[in-house]
Amino acid sequence: MITLIRPTLAALILCTLAACAKKDDHAGHDHPAENKHAHTAPHGGTLVEIGEHAYNLELLRDATTGKLTAWILDGHAENFVRIKTQTLELVAMPGGKFTPLTLQAVANPSTGETVGDTSQFEVQADWLKTTINFSGIFTVEIKGTKFEKVEFHLEK
Repeated sequence: MITLIRPTLAALILCTLAACAKKDDHAGHDHPAENKHAHTAPHGGTLVEIGEHAYNLELLRDATTGKLTAWILDGHAENFVRIKTQTLELVAMPGGKFTPLTLQAVANPSTGETVGDTSQFEVQADWLKTTINFSGIFTVEIKGTKFEKVEFHLEK
C-alpha cells in the first residue's frame, strides 16, 4: 500500500507544481512603472508622506550631535511649508520603547521663518547618537488640517 501512495503523492505534487508554473504573458518585455511616484528629500533625510500626497515630513538624524531635524514640505518635497506651532511632538519607538520627542521650532533669519511660523523643527537626545533605525508616530496640523498618528520609520 505504501508503494502505491508514494507514486500517487509524487504525481499530485508534480501536477500542482506544473499548474503553479503558468506561463508569464508579460515576460520578455518591459512595462512602464504604474503609479510609481517618488520624491527626493532635499536634505538627504527620510521622507514621510502626510495625507494623500498633500505634504511630506523630512526627518534627518545627525549621529555626531544626536540631533533630529524635521522639515515640513509640500506634496512634491520641493517647497517648505510653514506651520503655526512652536513644537512638533513625535513618539519614537527605539527598541520598541515609547520615547516622546519634542522638536522645537527653528527660526531662520535668511528665509524670514520665525518660531511659530516655520517649517523646521529640531531636538537633541543622546540616544539619537547611537540608534540608527527606529519607528514612531506624530500628529501635525498644516494649514488647518490635522493629520493624526502619521507613522514613520527612520533608517538612516
